Amino acid sequence: MPQDMSFFARLRRIHAALPIVLATASAAACTGRPEATAIERLQPCSADEGPTDAYCGTLSVYENRETRQGRRIGLKIVVLPALGTGAAADPLFFLAGGPGQGAAQMARAVRELFRGVHRLRDIVLVDQRGTGGSNPLNCRHDSNSLAALAEPEEASLARLKKCLEGYDADVRHYTTSIAMDDLDDVRAHLGYEQINLYGGSYGTRAALVYLRRHEERVRSVVLDGVAPPGMRLPLFAARDAQLALDRLLADCDADPACRAAHPDLSGRVRALVARLEENPARVRLTHPRTGVAEDVTIEARAVAAFLFGSLYNPLTASLVPTLLARAEQNDFQGLLALAFAAEGLEENMSLGMQLSVLCAEDVPHVAAEDVEREGAGSVFGTHLMSSRLNACAIWPRGNVDPSFYEPITSDKPVLVLSGEVDPVTPPSWGDAVLPHLKNARHIIMPSTGHGVVATPCGNRIIRDFIDNASFEELDTSCVGSVRRPPFFLTPAGPDPALSTAK
Repeated sequence: MPQDMSFFARLRRIHAALPIVLATASAAACTGRPEATAIERLQPCSADEGPTDAYCGTLSVYENRETRQGRRIGLKIVVLPALGTGAAADPLFFLAGGPGQGAAQMARAVRELFRGVHRLRDIVLVDQRGTGGSNPLNCRHDSNSLAALAEPEEASLARLKKCLEGYDADVRHYTTSIAMDDLDDVRAHLGYEQINLYGGSYGTRAALVYLRRHEERVRSVVLDGVAPPGMRLPLFAARDAQLALDRLLADCDADPACRAAHPDLSGRVRALVARLEENPARVRLTHPRTGVAEDVTIEARAVAAFLFGSLYNPLTASLVPTLLARAEQNDFQGLLALAFAAEGLEENMSLGMQLSVLCAEDVPHVAAEDVEREGAGSVFGTHLMSSRLNACAIWPRGNVDPSFYEPITSDKPVLVLSGEVDPVTPPSWGDAVLPHLKNARHIIMPSTGHGVVATPCGNRIIRDFIDNASFEELDTSCVGSVRRPPFFLTPAGPDPALSTAK
C-alpha cells in the first residue's frame, strides 16, 4: 500500500536517537514549547490503513527487548481522535482478543462500539507484535475447500512447520509481557501520561499484565470476559463450554415452544456426537462463501467446533436447537453456515502469535491427561483444544518468569465484566481475579455470551465507568432487564413480540 516513506524514515531515526529526543523534549519544556501531540506524531490514514478520519503510523521496537540488538518490528498504530471539544487527556487503549487478533485492524468496528467513549477521548489501537500490521505471524489454510474441516493432524502440523520456517521472526519473543512493554513504548511515543484500558477475552490478560508492569500509567481498566495469566488454556475449555451448552438446553426445555419442538435435546446432542465418534458422516455440503458443493466427512470434532463457536453469542445460540435437529438427519448445512459467519474474524487472527502465547504461557502447565480428565463427561471432550497441545510440541517456546502467574494486585479502579453464559471465559474467571484488585467490581450480565460490551446495557456501563473512573453513582439498573433472545424455531424466525433482550 502507498506510504510516505520519508515519514516512517523519520520515525525510525527518532527512535534510534532516543536520548537526543529526550534531551530535546526537556529543552522544549524549559522554553515553554509544547511537546508533539499523538496526532502530530502520526499521519492521516489511507483507506487501506484504517478509517480516513483516523491517524496512522508505526513505532519501531526491538524484537528482542532484553538484548536490544538485531531485528526490529514496526508496530502498527491507529488513533481515533476524540470527537468532541475539550477532549480528556487520558485515551482509551483497546486490547484485542485471540490471542492473535490485530487491534488496529478492528478500528472501524471499535469506533462504532465505543462511540460513547469516543466523544471525549482518543481511542488508540495497536497491533500487538505478531498480529495485523506488526510483523504478523500468520498461518492460514490456503484452500477454499471444505475438505479442510477434516484435515488430518499430520497435515495441520506440516502446515505449521512450513509457516514457522517462513517467518522473519524469532517466535519466542512474542509473549504477553514483552508485548505490554511495547504498548508502554507506544503510550510514551504518543505523549500520553495516563491511559484507560479495555481488554476483551485474551485482551484482559494483556490488560492485567500491563497493569502489573506499568501501574502508574493506568487511570482505569475494563476487563470484559476475563482470561487471567493462570488460566492454563486449553485445560478448562470443554468444561466451560459444556456449562454454556447445558444452560442453553435448559432454557430451551423451560420454553414451552422450544421444548415441544425439541424434546430431550440434551440427550439427543450427546447421541449425535457419540454417533459421529463411532461413524463419521459422509455428506454433500455447499461452501457458504464459494457456493461450491463438495462431498465432506463430518466428524464429531467438527460438530464440537461448530457448537462451541455458536455459543459465543446468544443470538446465534438461539438457532442451535433447530440446527441440531437438522444435524440428527445428517443435514449439517445450517451448522456449517453458522460457523462461517465468523470467517471474517478468522481473517484477522495470527495463528503463529497465538501459539507463541499459548505454548509459552499456558500449555507448559497442561498435560494431555489433564485435558482428558477435564473433558470427561462433556460433549466437547478433547476436540476443542487437543490440536493446540500437539502444535506446541513443535513450536519454539519463549521464557516466562514464574511471577507471571502470581495474582495481579492493584488499587486502580477495575470494572470486571462477565457474560453469564460465556462458553470460554465464564464468571468464575472474573471471580478469580477480584480478591486481588482492591478497587474492583464484578458485573455479571444475564443471558450474555462472550463480550459484554456488545450489549446495550454493558456498553452504557463501560462508557459511564470510563468517564468517571469510579463506581460511585454507576448506574447498573439495566442489568436486571437483560434476557436471552427467543429461540429460532421456524424458517420465519422467533416472534418479535417475544424479544426482551436489552
